[in-house]
Amino acid sequence: MADSTQVDASSRRRFMQTAVAAAAAGSASGFVLADTAISTTSRPPGSDKTAIRTLRVHAPEAQLADLRRRVKATKWPSRETVPDDTQGVQLATMQSLAHYWTTAYDWRKVEAKLNARPQFVTEIDGVDIHFTHVRSRHANALPMIVTHGWPGSVIEQMKIIDPLTNPTAYGGTAADAFDVVIPSLPGYGFSGTPTTTGWDPARIARAWVALMERVGYTRYVAQGGDWGNAVTEQMALLKPSGLLAMHTNMPATVPDDIADDLKYGKPAPAGLSEDEQHAFEQLDYFYKHGLGYALEMANRPQTLYGLEDSPVGAAAWMLDHDARSQEMIARVFQGQPEGLTRDDVLDNVTLYWLTGTSISSARLYWENKFNFFAPKHVEIPVAVSVFPDEIYSAPRSWTERAYPKLIHYNRLPKGGHFAAWEQPQLFTQEIRASFQSLR
Repeated sequence: MADSTQVDASSRRRFMQTAVAAAAAGSASGFVLADTAISTTSRPPGSDKTAIRTLRVHAPEAQLADLRRRVKATKWPSRETVPDDTQGVQLATMQSLAHYWTTAYDWRKVEAKLNARPQFVTEIDGVDIHFTHVRSRHANALPMIVTHGWPGSVIEQMKIIDPLTNPTAYGGTAADAFDVVIPSLPGYGFSGTPTTTGWDPARIARAWVALMERVGYTRYVAQGGDWGNAVTEQMALLKPSGLLAMHTNMPATVPDDIADDLKYGKPAPAGLSEDEQHAFEQLDYFYKHGLGYALEMANRPQTLYGLEDSPVGAAAWMLDHDARSQEMIARVFQGQPEGLTRDDVLDNVTLYWLTGTSISSARLYWENKFNFFAPKHVEIPVAVSVFPDEIYSAPRSWTERAYPKLIHYNRLPKGGHFAAWEQPQLFTQEIRASFQSLR
């Protein structure tokens, strides 16, 4: 991979500090660990925009001190007037989170984890795209691009990198090996923030195809959940010659007639199977009680200034993504062992805060014009893993209709929306099984 000498000013925010010229010997350029809030430099005239540059993650200590100060200065609302979370994330949960954030949490640990992986940035379609790229030491590893969603980040996939790239150390064989490419969506994390409109899932899909070509893969698979599924399905619709198949843990399978009933608040139609009835009830609850955040971001993302000003406000907004995940995270901050830890949760929230991407990430909802759960008529081979605490558990009947080339379908015993993050062992097993026939 080639290294460039500068980082484009348009994509740098306060977390990603100024890049400097590489040494004459050609060493990789990184980010200057400056203590300024924003320090940028423009790309030299004539430099190669397609160059792949290395990235090193480091937050100036002044930013971490400011974060702790802001958390401690939170102006708390009154306690909810109900004994449960029907009014939203409970005050006790957020106060426990804030206490841990300011007294025990250590961002430097996640920086070390990120920097232990090869991190890169390259410009595609005018925006700097960050990605983690780990190659397996095993021959004939199958390349795979993995896409996160909201309120996720590349941190979601950190736990699956080693099991996928080094399977022999995690109960697999050399024949199970993958190379993994994990990009940050535009406007998320360490990727640049688009300064023009039009960055919807289809455009991101085109960028991902270009990214896989740029890193040298002519044969690969793709995986995604949440927005990652939307982007991955759009990649499939492009039918690039190198894309063999896709895997999703949040499939788009809801039939049109079911979608209409849900849209207008009608009861479930007669004749549904047990799995279909359960999926209908899950979706009915989500449409009536869990869709508020998405509607606000789809309609007025720029109005959410509080997310950029209050760390606790941003954390509460992110925690309330879906009911089952929020309940699990609440238990975590009550001291119960779960698929995620307190550090896991705060690693992701802190990444959003330090990169200043709460609003820029929300704009993807405004840009999107696709029906999220509607089948997209994907014609390439598709593998589906159904985790029980996802927003809805796609029935096999709907899944087979949505994906005519279904090569794998499995219902898992536990796990939810952030499957790779919550249940990395189960997730890894699913990825191996999904693409085994393509080896």
